[in-house]
Amino acid sequence: MSGIRLTERWITLKDDEVSSSLVKDLLCPVQDDLWVAAACADRVLDDIDAQRALIDLGLERTSSAVSRIEVAIHKPRSGCENLTSYFKENLTDARLCRIRSILLKRRDRLRTFGEIMENMGTHRFSETGPGIAADIEEEAWDDPWGDDNPEAGPSSTVEKPAIPPIPLSVFLTEDISLLCLSLASQAQFAALEVLTIRHSSEVFPIRFELISRFPLFIDPSKYRDFLPALDIQSGKELQSQGTPWRAEPDLVESDDVERALSRTDGLPEESDIADFNIQQVFCKKSELFSAEELVSWYKARVEDIVSSTGMVDMALSLVQHGVSQGILGLDELGEDLTLLARLTYDASGRDDEPSEPISRAEWTNLEPREVVRLYLAQSTPETVVNDIRRLVLPYLFVLESRCERAGKPDPGLVRRLLYDWILSTELGMIVPIFEASKPTHLASQRLISDDEDLARLALACLYGSNSVDDWTNMSRIFECLPAWSFGPDEDQEDEADTTITSLNSFLAPTTSRPQVSPANLLVFFKPLPAESLSRALDILDVHLESGEILARWGVGVPLRWFLQSAHNEVQQRAWAMKMARQIDAPIGDLDSEDIWLSLLEDMLKLARPEETDTYSAFGALSGDTIRQIFFRGLLSTGRFAIAKHLIQPRHGGRLLDPHTVDDICLDCSREFYDNASSGNYNHGDMKLAYDCLSVAPQTYRIQKEREFIEATSRISSFNVTSRSGVPMLPIEIRLTKDKLSLISRVLSSNETAYRHVEVLLELVRKLGYQSDGLAEVKTLAMVADTALQAEDFLRAFEVSDRMIKAVLRLRQNAPLGADSEPVREAVEVCWVACYQLGRQSEARDVDRKMSLLGRALELCPADKIVDILASWRKLEAEQIEQRREQTSLRHSRNGDTIKRTGRVRDRTSNLSSRLQNIHMPSPALPSASALASHTFSRVAAAFPFGMHGRSDEERSRSRERSPDVQSQARHALRKGVGWLLGADEDEL
Repeated sequence: MSGIRLTERWITLKDDEVSSSLVKDLLCPVQDDLWVAAACADRVLDDIDAQRALIDLGLERTSSAVSRIEVAIHKPRSGCENLTSYFKENLTDARLCRIRSILLKRRDRLRTFGEIMENMGTHRFSETGPGIAADIEEEAWDDPWGDDNPEAGPSSTVEKPAIPPIPLSVFLTEDISLLCLSLASQAQFAALEVLTIRHSSEVFPIRFELISRFPLFIDPSKYRDFLPALDIQSGKELQSQGTPWRAEPDLVESDDVERALSRTDGLPEESDIADFNIQQVFCKKSELFSAEELVSWYKARVEDIVSSTGMVDMALSLVQHGVSQGILGLDELGEDLTLLARLTYDASGRDDEPSEPISRAEWTNLEPREVVRLYLAQSTPETVVNDIRRLVLPYLFVLESRCERAGKPDPGLVRRLLYDWILSTELGMIVPIFEASKPTHLASQRLISDDEDLARLALACLYGSNSVDDWTNMSRIFECLPAWSFGPDEDQEDEADTTITSLNSFLAPTTSRPQVSPANLLVFFKPLPAESLSRALDILDVHLESGEILARWGVGVPLRWFLQSAHNEVQQRAWAMKMARQIDAPIGDLDSEDIWLSLLEDMLKLARPEETDTYSAFGALSGDTIRQIFFRGLLSTGRFAIAKHLIQPRHGGRLLDPHTVDDICLDCSREFYDNASSGNYNHGDMKLAYDCLSVAPQTYRIQKEREFIEATSRISSFNVTSRSGVPMLPIEIRLTKDKLSLISRVLSSNETAYRHVEVLLELVRKLGYQSDGLAEVKTLAMVADTALQAEDFLRAFEVSDRMIKAVLRLRQNAPLGADSEPVREAVEVCWVACYQLGRQSEARDVDRKMSLLGRALELCPADKIVDILASWRKLEAEQIEQRREQTSLRHSRNGDTIKRTGRVRDRTSNLSSRLQNIHMPSPALPSASALASHTFSRVAAAFPFGMHGRSDEERSRSRERSPDVQSQARHALRKGVGWLLGADEDEL
């Protein structure tokens, strides 16, 4: 094949079709060295063998030019000037030199690429593709959905050559800096190591930029050979020496040849390597770093790793490598990272772990107390002691050491920070700490080695706790405390008692400090010596026992309550009442007497009545007071049968004396009564109030209260209301000052209530008016008035007669007779009621009306006779007229008119003689109507009687038909005076 055809075939050949044999077959026969060298430099292939063949052939064809240049150099003229002239005269050799320079660099790159591939070796790949990881291949081996053949192994895995991190064509033509940075971002450390060794002059200036491209999550130990080190002798960065492929450069790479070529016109620019200013893109550091700059670089790299990834272990590995390379000033940074690594990994899994990693700057800004809290945030009671020993104490010792190095020693730092955490933690977490600090352990094994500190911390934690039911942990803490053996020392006991007393007021909540913390309490216990602490622990023992008892009965309190209520009878009494009333029996049934006896026993144990100086829960209460409170609680829960049985005399005496039982039963019954929503004593609280009275002996007071409850129930049955549509509550009935007004409410709320006179009188007696004649008279007066309003005149007359008899009986039995105030008031009520009924024109029984008016005349004061007499005279005239009509009718029938008329005159004559004996007061008196209204309003009209019977319009018409009451009174007065003077009736 001719040279032309070979060149044409080469030109049309694609890069991926080029092979080493084709290079030999197509290029070697061509005689034109320049064309062959240019063809070899023109193609950049991904096939290593083909590319090597091209480079070798190209260098072979340029070697003749090198020989000619050597001859030119040795001519007498200066090397550069001679070469420049030579290249101008021999442009072909100049071009061959330029091509040779390119091929030499390309050969070095090719060798580097080959070494990289050798270092990478071969690895296994799945048939699914080279990107599948080995762990996925292992999972595929166990995939139950895979091949049905159970004996099939990982036969799909085949051996394949290593895939180059960068294609050969790119590797040969790209800038070394860009290649290194690309490999760094891929973490191709083996390839980078080859590049660093073989091309050190080009890689060294970008060494820090190269490291910055390494992924931050990769362990620095994997790229430790790239990390800077310190030369101790020079105090600067240590520069490693590379091993380039050629110890001496080729002739065409000499400075003289390069200058001569640059001066030769007609040569194409060397465009094989990407042309850009690497200095403008990346920061090149050709000079060596000082020791301070190296420390700064390491710190910056550590901060990037921690802040970006949170992988403190990687940052710590970096620092450890720096220290091993002689970098000074990283000790404190290493300490911080070691402590931060323990927080990140050994104390990981915290619920409050921040979403962002903690940077070193954030770590250094954390307060020591906050660091201790973070270390133990996820600790459990089972792990807290070990966590303190392996996490907290090393951190605290580091802080203590730093203070010493800074010239400010703080020997109490470890204890102070550890104690602060203990004081701010719940009881369940600190119990193991106290158990690990028992005085029985060796001092070196104890977390808290000082016995006095142990006691002070326990007192502060227990009295500062809000727990009301964690007595098990409190007791476990108490069991870990030291037991000192001191003799009696009044001064030390007084000091402890003074501290307890001062805490009483200090623990009282205020607006600025609603609750006292354990840290605040520790201030009070710090000054106490061991003797006083021993006394305080004795008091604590009493309080723990008391707290357990209260919690057992469902009325638990925080331990500080015992300090607040010490010697405070009011607070202790209130809690004892709560204990007796809100009983929550631990076992059994509340209706069991044994449960209540156990409660009484525990309450007396809390009071300790046999001791004179005690700090127990109810130490300010006597035994008798406790028994009274217990009995009240028993009644308040409605266990009346048990209460009645317990007050019976026993071998050990009575629970309470009868009078006290009487008082308590009355108080509890009234409490039930006042809380009742219904007056019916067969249901609810009213039934409890009624049944409660059956516990005590039926004394007069008890019986009286029972009757009052019965009266309340009766009043409620009449549907008495306090306001429109709202039934009257029992508490309103009790608070009514004048209980007779309740009778008025009954009469006004029920139209037929007045018919049940005996029921109403019995109600009055049960309301507290037993043997009260005045109350009976007033009640009868109200009933008579109600009957009158209902126009039930027959019942009104009957009740009035009964009222008159009651008044006469009251006058007769009164010690002072008519001069006593109750008698006078009863008489006044009676005559007014008689007068009101006697003057009613609607009532037709004239005889009864005259009898009532006669009683009114008999009982009324002298200044009221005229008005009453007017009504009596009017009624008398009506009676006489009726009798005349009856006499005329009878005379026409049987001729007895004369006899009947004589009897009437005799009767009138007798009445006239009776009136002559009456002392007549001054005639200037008010009308009878005004008199009755004024008097009855003053005595009985305070009760809101119900108005029944005729309407107001009918009563108005009745009054219009009646003669003027004032004129009747004047007429009666004149007539009465005329009788006294002996005047004739017709003249009057």
